[in-house]
Amino acid sequence: MVDIARDPQILKRKRQRQIAMGIATLLVVVAVSVFLAGMEPAAPTVDRGTVLTDSVKRGSLISQVRGVGTLVPEDTRWIPAVTQGKVERILLRPGAEVTANSVILELSNPQVEQDASAARLALQSAEATLANLRVQLRNERLTQEATVAGIESDYTQARLDAEAKEALAKDGLASALELKQAQIKAATLKKRLDIENKRLASFDESNDARMSVQEAAVDTAREVLELQESRLASLKVRPGFDGELQQVPVEVGQQVSPGTNLARVANPMQLKAELRVAETSAKDIEIGQLADIDTRSSIIKGRVSRKDPAAANGSVIVDVSLTEALPRGAVPDLSVDGTIQLQRLDNVLYVARPSLGQDHSTIGLFKLRPDGSGDADRVQVKLGLSSVNAVEIVSGLKEGDTVVLSDMSAWDSVDRVRLK
Repeated sequence: MVDIARDPQILKRKRQRQIAMGIATLLVVVAVSVFLAGMEPAAPTVDRGTVLTDSVKRGSLISQVRGVGTLVPEDTRWIPAVTQGKVERILLRPGAEVTANSVILELSNPQVEQDASAARLALQSAEATLANLRVQLRNERLTQEATVAGIESDYTQARLDAEAKEALAKDGLASALELKQAQIKAATLKKRLDIENKRLASFDESNDARMSVQEAAVDTAREVLELQESRLASLKVRPGFDGELQQVPVEVGQQVSPGTNLARVANPMQLKAELRVAETSAKDIEIGQLADIDTRSSIIKGRVSRKDPAAANGSVIVDVSLTEALPRGAVPDLSVDGTIQLQRLDNVLYVARPSLGQDHSTIGLFKLRPDGSGDADRVQVKLGLSSVNAVEIVSGLKEGDTVVLSDMSAWDSVDRVRLK
């Protein structure tokens, strides 16, 4: 085989073309890489029909909170057992209309009956003792008055005798000794009369004290009797006011102790709404705020009358007193919805409530681009006060912006989505 000599110029030009082609290829690869790096990543697509959107508006916003609950009587009372006893008879059952003196059930307790009888006898004895003391003291006073009258008579006689002896002594018809004896007798009787008069005066004070002691004993016996008669009367259980009997949680033959609830009575004509409000929404509720109560057949106006100071199971109990008449058919335990008005905000930005986010918090929302492309970018939005259906926008959005309100937590890892 014969080697064919190659032209060096041809080889040089070939090598230059290869280098030029390599440099061109490298430049193309770099240009494509730079272009691709500058392009935005493809946004995930979301079905527009599955999400809820709303536009930001400016105007007045009424801050509200909502709660669910039931109608309950304003005046509900449990009637407890005053004393121990056994249930003998149940005369009325739940649902019965009762008056203040209606007997719901009867208890028996022989000891209570015996105590009442003993207290009655004790009062009679104390009253008899008081009457006897009154007669005795009257007789003793009469005796003292008689003593005073007798001494007063003797003193008068002695004084007259002394005066007569004094006149006779002047004429020499009576001796000085006789005069002196008459004067001493009169003076002695005068002292006795003064003493007995003082005893009569102090006798009245002593009698008053003795009477007060016995009258106090009578009052004590009367109070004991009233207590025992009250216990005896309590064996017949009465509600004490007009209403409807709701519960009788005892049975015939059952032994009950003091404090045991025997019956519950309520006034069905005076109802209030007892609402359960989420504890996160109840912090701004105050007594006197206006409320609307939806009974399913009509909406009744009311005012907040009480707020439970503690939360239970994530909610706070709020009582709303109704200021309008209830519709026919409104009965205790009827389920209702309540809306409480917290405050009114004027000239603020607001939007419908998003699925996530609390009052005074910052959340991420997808805002649609105004070019109509369907692309939506994540923006940080600061929320203010909220109502049942809307929330105040503090920053992050402007009037006319359209945002996605639905739960977009599935796209937390991206900052842009496309709605189609």
